[in-house]
Amino acid sequence: MPYLLGIDIGTTGAKTVLINEEGELISSSTVPYPLSTPHPNWAEQDPEDWWNGTVRSIKKVLDDAGIDPCSIAGLGLSGQMHSSVFLDVDNRVLRPAILWCDTRTEPQCRWIIEKVGVENLRQYVSNFAFEGFTAPKIIWLRENEPQIYSRVNTVLLPKDYIRFRLTGEIAMEVSDAAGTLLFDVRNRIWSEEILDKLDIPLSWFPRVYESIDVCGRVTREAEQLTGLKSGTPVVGGGADNTCGAVGTGIVKSGRVLSSIGTSGVIFAHTDEVKVDPQMRVHTFCHSVPEKWYLMGVVLSAGGSFRWFRDTIGGIESKLEEISGISSYEILTKEAEKVGPGSEGLIFLPYLMGERTPHRDANAKGVFFGITGRHTRGHLVRSVLEGITFAMRDSLEIIKGLGLQIDQIRATGGGAQSRLWQQLQADIYNAPVITVNTSQEGPAFGSAIMAGVGAGVWSNLEEATDHIIRITTETEPIEENVQIYNGLYEIFRSLYPRLQKSFQKVSQQILKRVI
Repeated sequence: MPYLLGIDIGTTGAKTVLINEEGELISSSTVPYPLSTPHPNWAEQDPEDWWNGTVRSIKKVLDDAGIDPCSIAGLGLSGQMHSSVFLDVDNRVLRPAILWCDTRTEPQCRWIIEKVGVENLRQYVSNFAFEGFTAPKIIWLRENEPQIYSRVNTVLLPKDYIRFRLTGEIAMEVSDAAGTLLFDVRNRIWSEEILDKLDIPLSWFPRVYESIDVCGRVTREAEQLTGLKSGTPVVGGGADNTCGAVGTGIVKSGRVLSSIGTSGVIFAHTDEVKVDPQMRVHTFCHSVPEKWYLMGVVLSAGGSFRWFRDTIGGIESKLEEISGISSYEILTKEAEKVGPGSEGLIFLPYLMGERTPHRDANAKGVFFGITGRHTRGHLVRSVLEGITFAMRDSLEIIKGLGLQIDQIRATGGGAQSRLWQQLQADIYNAPVITVNTSQEGPAFGSAIMAGVGAGVWSNLEEATDHIIRITTETEPIEENVQIYNGLYEIFRSLYPRLQKSFQKVSQQILKRVI
């Protein structure tokens, strides 16, 4: 029986999974590594930590599984998007990688928008300039560390640096390249127009493959370090979001992923390129060959629920220590006692600003409509509803671009609770399902890609149809849909009315800090 290996280079650690051709998880290991914040708004990591974590997690998985490495048919890679690795002419790392969550590049984003123009960004790369993307990081390096910039020969993304260490090959694939702001998403090639306008050399960027293409093989040196068999094929793999989507079967039109972790992601498969005229949602290349996806991001989704637990629900954390029952489960039980709509209490989950649809770092969290009748159960439920309303903002944009939504597959925190599954079905007004692979993560999706590249399956659709099964299905309740439709319109009206006040509050806070 062939086995498949998937590796995810995440922000907190390197995760390796081993699956068989039935999609069964045989072994898994995660090795954490540090994140450095040397200055406010900075986030960096040493690529050597990624490599050491990868080596250790592979060895642990192989040791635990006790299989012959020769039986591994292929290996796939996933990783955090946008983060930049700068290499010199000898492929040595020049400085710590600047991560996706690093926001030092706000001035560089303004410069890119002025230099290129919003219409050209839409035409050439299909996306707006955000601090997290790779292009502004390169501009920052040029402006702030010119000695290092002058030595740059290659720019890679995290998983592609690990590919280099495993195979000796410098390569990238379309789904990660799409998040650099330097890639022609429509045509799946580097955008020479944008590179020319930003005065960044095209030669710095490697050949780009599809996610299922074999673009390297494990070297003898990597074999000695990891225990893998030299010659094992390594496929392109994908960005963490596309790998997570493949791992839950979002590989066909009509399927949408609702993923609620610290942030929230709405990911919609599309067979053709669609770009929001206002670029409120991202348009990226999918890991399914010649397909794309639209993605909206809520910066503080599950993070809002965690904030509530930590600041208002402290007693639940104590109960969790005593009983072993999740503090989130205890809080959700309180929310279940409250009817849909929380008696008019509405929560805006903008604790970290907001990405979609507002693109506003100054946005703030709000409880709106509190009365003397409201209890803590109302507060909990309104937090869950407010997060889901914010996720619906992305869905509405996507539907407005003509995408049909037949089914929403939930993962993360929103898939763990029956209450939250029902909230999503009611607020989205669409069936919400969970699948048997919901919690396996991006490494699992990259292992599936490896299987296609190695010939275990002919394509990703066949692979996911074979592996993935529906475990629960939640239909919307019409009465609840009507309640939530009315409250959603109020939710949408609050941000425009508060936008200027958010900005004034931020300015006052900044004055005090300075």
